[in-house]
Amino acid sequence: MISARDLLAHAATLLVPPVCWACRAPVAAAQPLCSRCRLEVRFLRGVRCARCGLPVPCGRPCPAAASALARAWAPVAFEGPARALVHALKFRGALGIADVMAAQIVAGAPPGLLAAPAVLVPVPTHPWRRHIRGFDHAERLAAAIAARTSLTASRCLARAGPATRQAGSSRAARRAPGRMAIRVRGSPPATAVLVDDVHTTGATLEACAEALRRAGVHRVCAVAYARALS
Repeated sequence: MISARDLLAHAATLLVPPVCWACRAPVAAAQPLCSRCRLEVRFLRGVRCARCGLPVPCGRPCPAAASALARAWAPVAFEGPARALVHALKFRGALGIADVMAAQIVAGAPPGLLAAPAVLVPVPTHPWRRHIRGFDHAERLAAAIAARTSLTASRCLARAGPATRQAGSSRAARRAPGRMAIRVRGSPPATAVLVDDVHTTGATLEACAEALRRAGVHRVCAVAYARALS
């Protein structure tokens, strides 16, 4: 069923000529970026760490050496036009961008990562932010990935406690014990692939993975559209 928000977004594209989300140049209706900005998106190619997903060498030790995640992966670097797309989806309600992100995730994902028996688990948005925005960006992204694969999505995670702001916080602050409360609801899948728009310090993904592992999930991986490299 098409939501009222989706109908309004479609109507807006008919009334206002579409522009590139990065540089504001005119674009075709189905394109979130102009041709120049598409070329500036930095795809993460070459040898990547099988655990943390960063280009090798990823560090000594690997930043995911003690992680609850079995592996993490993202197709592009969180910079330039890719950063503009993440912000457009999350903060400006450009819901169609989730389909573009999902297409790039599915097209480049390592073999077996997005395959049965895995179930997609969107990283939950805090209820207050979901209410303010009117949608959950990770759920949109997980649904778009599910539409391109044989996988299903499960909303088996929920945020609890006060809303915390990750953007602008230091790595130490993001990873402080008790900063983020994640709870599991219902019966989680045995194998889960967390889905989020961006992987920065990994604090949110780690909190979700730890909650799933405590609930008995055997293997937890993660995919995101963009990855912060520093």
